[in-house]
Amino acid sequence: MFHVKQKNFDVVVVGAGHAGMEAAIVASKMGASTALITFSDNDIGTMSCNPAMGGLGKGHLIREIDALGGVIGVCSDLSGIQFRVLNKTRGEAVQGPRAQIDRNFYKKNAKELVYNSKLDLIFDEVIDIKTKKNKGIDAIESIVTSLHGEIFCKSIIVTTGTFLSGLIYRGNEKWPAGRLGSEPSIKLAKFFHSRKFRINRLKTGTPPRLFAESIDFKKCVKQNGDLEPEPFSFLTNSIDIDQKNCHITHTNCKTHKIIEKNFENSPIFNGLIESKGPRYCPSIEDKVKKFSDRDRHQIFLEPETSEGDVI
Repeated sequence: MFHVKQKNFDVVVVGAGHAGMEAAIVASKMGASTALITFSDNDIGTMSCNPAMGGLGKGHLIREIDALGGVIGVCSDLSGIQFRVLNKTRGEAVQGPRAQIDRNFYKKNAKELVYNSKLDLIFDEVIDIKTKKNKGIDAIESIVTSLHGEIFCKSIIVTTGTFLSGLIYRGNEKWPAGRLGSEPSIKLAKFFHSRKFRINRLKTGTPPRLFAESIDFKKCVKQNGDLEPEPFSFLTNSIDIDQKNCHITHTNCKTHKIIEKNFENSPIFNGLIESKGPRYCPSIEDKVKKFSDRDRHQIFLEPETSEGDVI
């Protein structure tokens, strides 16, 4: 799986995050000769933001993907450290399964699912896409990579997430990156620009990390998981991983004054980022700005791994 066994595929998937894994594994299950291309082994199943799955709407989506033969539900069930069904006291239409995930477990399980699939895994950078005319319409002919050269294919699925011309903003800093510590995909982005694709920038917000030892959890509200964890996948019979607690704390007037004094250091307020931001799950400075009449806001404290060293 680490070498290109062939130079001609039915499907080439670019990017090995959640979407890329799903696309490549399902394509291979359907009998298509499939290649999954990503920068490195370390990219497979990496959870860049808060390692959580599901929630309102998103939990339903995971179950729909699972019903169609996807793997995100199975992988989450193998990696979850706290499972809760949101709005459990209300009707089923508004309930949403959610799980806090151990990011190390998830990456390990994701790799196993990919490695055990009948596909070629190629560690390389896609730098161009070549097309040819088919009955007067542009059709995919091949991709061009940095190390393996030209690889022919009938179709290509691009699941590069934040990597295409990716930028990271941190305070007043800005630099090119796909995620923290990873290079962006610049050359492939030029293909889409040159072919006049409609291009928008996907904005994500990554929460800060705290050392657990710096938090007084006794002053926080404990958030327990469900006594009987409910899995995402219809294929999972039970959840056998020890469940961990999450916690909730709140901002106060002193917190808000500190945030207000530093609006000029926030990219969403100092002009570096031109975006309205998400309707749901806004950043803390966005909450303080938009809801200035409130004297406190919730802060969720959730472990990244089962060890719980980083929150």
